[in-house]
Amino acid sequence: MTRPQGAGPPGPAMSGPPAEKPRSFGPSIKRLLRLLLGHRLVMWTVFASTVVSVVLMAIAPRVLGHATDLVFNGFIGSTLPSGITKDQAVAGMRERGDDTFADMVSSMDVVPGVGVDFSAVGQVLLIVALLYVCSSFLSWVAGYLINVVVVRTVRLLRARVEDKIHRLPLRYYDAQARGDLLSRVTNDLDNLSQSLQQTISQFLNSVLMVFALLVMMIWISPLLALIAILTVPFAFIATAQIAKRSKPHFMAQWSSTGALNAQVEEAFTGHELVKVFGRQQQVEATFDERNQKLYESSWRAQFISGIIMPTVMFLGNLNYVAVAVVGGLRVASGSLSLGEVQAFIQYSRQFTQPLTQIGSMFNLMQSGVASAERIFDVLDADEETPDPSSPESPADGNGRIEFDDVSFRYVDDKPLIENLSLVAEPGHMVAIVGPTGAGKTTLVNLIMRFYDVDSGTIRVDGVDSRRMTRDDLRERTGMVLQDSWLFGGTIFENIAYGDPTASREEVIEAAELSHVDHFVRTLPDGYDTLLDEEGGGVSAGERQLITIARAFLAKPTILILDEATSSVDTRTELLIQQAMAALRTDRTSFVIAHRLSTVRDADVIVVMEDGHIVEQGTHDELLATQGAYCRLYNSQFAGPVEDEPVAP
Repeated sequence: MTRPQGAGPPGPAMSGPPAEKPRSFGPSIKRLLRLLLGHRLVMWTVFASTVVSVVLMAIAPRVLGHATDLVFNGFIGSTLPSGITKDQAVAGMRERGDDTFADMVSSMDVVPGVGVDFSAVGQVLLIVALLYVCSSFLSWVAGYLINVVVVRTVRLLRARVEDKIHRLPLRYYDAQARGDLLSRVTNDLDNLSQSLQQTISQFLNSVLMVFALLVMMIWISPLLALIAILTVPFAFIATAQIAKRSKPHFMAQWSSTGALNAQVEEAFTGHELVKVFGRQQQVEATFDERNQKLYESSWRAQFISGIIMPTVMFLGNLNYVAVAVVGGLRVASGSLSLGEVQAFIQYSRQFTQPLTQIGSMFNLMQSGVASAERIFDVLDADEETPDPSSPESPADGNGRIEFDDVSFRYVDDKPLIENLSLVAEPGHMVAIVGPTGAGKTTLVNLIMRFYDVDSGTIRVDGVDSRRMTRDDLRERTGMVLQDSWLFGGTIFENIAYGDPTASREEVIEAAELSHVDHFVRTLPDGYDTLLDEEGGGVSAGERQLITIARAFLAKPTILILDEATSSVDTRTELLIQQAMAALRTDRTSFVIAHRLSTVRDADVIVVMEDGHIVEQGTHDELLATQGAYCRLYNSQFAGPVEDEPVAP
């Protein structure tokens, strides 16, 4: 439906949403985790698979180090003379003054004169291979299951957003740029899905791997473990500081994306007007400006967050050098075997790898959480006031509408409708006329409960409309807007939207009453002609006739026509008025019109100015008073209006 003419809050127009200030990510992360934990059994399976996978991955280097020891011990044993014991060989080394080599051999499991036992080495390598295969399989299982959970969670989130959109009041849409809202429910949801898929499994695996590797390193050598751990605080501090500086830019990135989408959507839907008024350069300049803002925020976000990974890698390389030097000295002194140092160095490299992965994931995590916050903003928006728990429904469906001292305003400090009282009797046509911004469309919006009155009461057949459910109220009401809305489908389906249970004969009858049938018959596919969302293939007037046929098919108790014949020619308008006269029997009709020729036969003409009813009566009665209606009428049919009203 259209925004109230000149009365509602300012629409978003070409301006995007205000830049969003970064908020704490903690609550959003907890909220996401609660959504994921809705699949508890699968998540526990993921956790168990990841734990076992990490444990197997952590054990493998230690076992592989044993194979290195077997090879190295065999090589050293083959260099020693056979026929003596290890103690005799060590003693001979000390006598020659080779104490360092003697210390190393004394700590090794060697047999002088015996070389490498390749059979034992092969068995160890087979065990290592099995460990890696099992670990990789369990990691794949965890990754597959987490993707299933993420897809289901995003599907649930998307469904909640869809449900939420239908529960939001019209006031919310008035304050939102349509392109930005579309960006939230499409781009942000897709970005959140990708971020979760790429980070959750890897993050869990990385955290568990850090702890598992830490245990293994302490087991091998507490001294080397201490050296390796020294880099962790620096890595976390660097990551936290860099992430803190990149977070605002990620928020700006997605805010700019929404603003750019809003501008593109408006430019595309209004491209004809853009060309007519020669505003291509201005539109392009606006696009370039917002595109540049998006580029700058995206570049800053990615550049700053991209520093995390090289920083962590640099600290990891420093740690690697320190471990290699100290480990070599420990082997030379006989405190550690070569296999243990090899395993430790491997653990050291693996230890920095998950830290590096965690650092590199921060940009994805921040981007995903920024999108989540924008989605949660929609989910947390104030909804329409709920329907009453014990609703009432009019016993008679004649369509009597009564406004009793109704007041309403869109903005608190700007009154629009004040103390308005009006009665529309069944079977009567009530025409609402007045200058732009007088509150005409607002009046019918209040009938439909698109907005609730601030004070006073609107009664439908004697029942306060706020005591009825919105579905009950709107099922009794048919509405045709100035801006015709059609969906992608056939002409038949668009008309049948008014009553999905109607037969084909009833649809065609409604089309004949609204003078749709005669032009549909000229189309090659007739009622099966496909229309796109813009109603391509039919003219603006024909689109409006289709929407009128839709309202005719619904056979509503209350019929609202908001400039519904503005796009049709005068002859067709006359025919539609005749059809509506038949349709109005025992029904109440509200007609908003600027073209006063359409309301001459109205039972009551209500003239509104500044939210007040200044006149009401029949066409002849209002002309006789020479008041506001007379001035409007003369402005259309008697030439320009002068300072003093001219009698007809």
